Amino acid sequence: MADKPCSISLSRWPWWRKWFGTRSERAAAKFLGRSGLRILARNVADPQGELDLIAFDSATGELVIVEVRSTASPDLHRPLDSVNFTKQKQLTEATLRYLARKRLLGNVNVRFDVLAISWPADAKTPTCHHVRDAFKAVGRHQFWN
Repeated sequence: MADKPCSISLSRWPWWRKWFGTRSERAAAKFLGRSGLRILARNVADPQGELDLIAFDSATGELVIVEVRSTASPDLHRPLDSVNFTKQKQLTEATLRYLARKRLLGNVNVRFDVLAISWPADAKTPTCHHVRDAFKAVGRHQFWN
């Protein structure tokens, strides 16, 4: 009897997704650190999800909320496209709650970035695509300049 290829998708396994996400967030933090951003917090818990990375850009004086998206394929468009209107609204609302908890609401400029990371099987290091100012605050909220 000939061997059949395994049709199990690892992306459906919760432990694998968590490991892959953690690995990607560590790589993102390194990449952003080398780009001049100072990482202030990782995986900030929120009732409706989490904020992946919070950084400070000393060149612009902005607080940067970074959404990290990763893929095992070389295509970076799909992870970037996954930050749709609904996700942008969730990130905006989670950021507002974070700023309120830290008593920073109205006192700091905020920028939303998206960092897509590709981990192709044949590559030793990931490919990163950083989209600065990927979107503005979404919904009925606004941030002050």
